[in-house]
Amino acid sequence: MRNLRVLLMVEIAIFGALGYVLDFVAFKMPQGGSVSLVMIPIVLMAFRRGTAAGILTGLLVGLLQIVTGVISVTPLSFGFVVMQVILDYLVAYGAVGFAGLMRSRYLKAHQQGKAGGMIAAAVIGVLIASFLRYLMHVITGVLFFGMFAEGNVLIYSAVYNATYMIPVFLLAAAVCSALFTAAPKLVDAEVQ
Repeated sequence: MRNLRVLLMVEIAIFGALGYVLDFVAFKMPQGGSVSLVMIPIVLMAFRRGTAAGILTGLLVGLLQIVTGVISVTPLSFGFVVMQVILDYLVAYGAVGFAGLMRSRYLKAHQQGKAGGMIAAAVIGVLIASFLRYLMHVITGVLFFGMFAEGNVLIYSAVYNATYMIPVFLLAAAVCSALFTAAPKLVDAEVQ
């Protein structure tokens, strides 16, 4: 039992570090935001070990971004900056771990040898993860970056964040679908 816990902690650390590094492999959008591979290790961990492990991996990615200063902060007071950083990095990346809600559906499709079911589970899992992350970014956009909005703050934040989150979803869904069907052993975390 203790060895399984240690193995889980090591996997979370490795996948968290991989997510942090993959965030540097990014296409910067002209208006801000970036399209990167950061979500893939978090989603993989969520499918491999479950939602809680995925959330912890996402929290670790967000924490690594915060402590290394790879963040964008609002030009408001310190208290607002702390809240914005927590929501935009810890909560947003932690929410990506909810992709693990599709883990059992994926494993069932894998056991039945249904590649289409495996792909559907991966895409829906990434969609859940992307939507929750997008929602957090929209909320922080409304609360902390509203001074940059032209017109309706909610619409501005929703459109601004969609410009990079839609490509992030498409990229992560494509990579996870291909990865999870080509190498299902990555997701199958049975002790060997």
